Amino acid sequence: MLFSTKAEYGVRLMIELGRQPGSTPISLNSVAEAERLPLSYLEHLVAKLRKAGLVTSTRGAHGGYRLAKPAAEITMDAVVQALEGQIAPMECFHETPEGRVLCSHEDNSAGGCATKLLWTRVQNGVTKALAGTTLAELVEFSTPHHPQPTTTGRSRATVVRAV
Repeated sequence: MLFSTKAEYGVRLMIELGRQPGSTPISLNSVAEAERLPLSYLEHLVAKLRKAGLVTSTRGAHGGYRLAKPAAEITMDAVVQALEGQIAPMECFHETPEGRVLCSHEDNSAGGCATKLLWTRVQNGVTKALAGTTLAELVEFSTPHHPQPTTTGRSRATVVRAV
């Protein structure tokens, strides 16, 4: 499953906003320079994030954008869905407003979609990973002095090997 640059650049934008002390607004131009991203594309993305209630804007000489709520309360599933729309591993895969998963291939056969179980599990895994990751974690992880975690969840600085 691949996410587009909307998700990549949007998450980077959110991390940059999360790095700001207090509720200090930052200009998109500053974010574009810091992250080496195209300003016109960030303007498009920030409009989606604002519509989703994840960021707010302030006009004026000291204006800019800031997080609408604390970074610890913003999960990556909310960010990615605001930018990409519904998370679906296949084009035929659709989720109803009630949370049911439908497959457009189910109309073609009496037995249902043969791969629906697999794609439902893929979607659930991706959604769980995104929902379990907060913006605060990404901001902390991106701080240079922060030890990098390993796949086991322990930081490299604390891993001790027996000889």
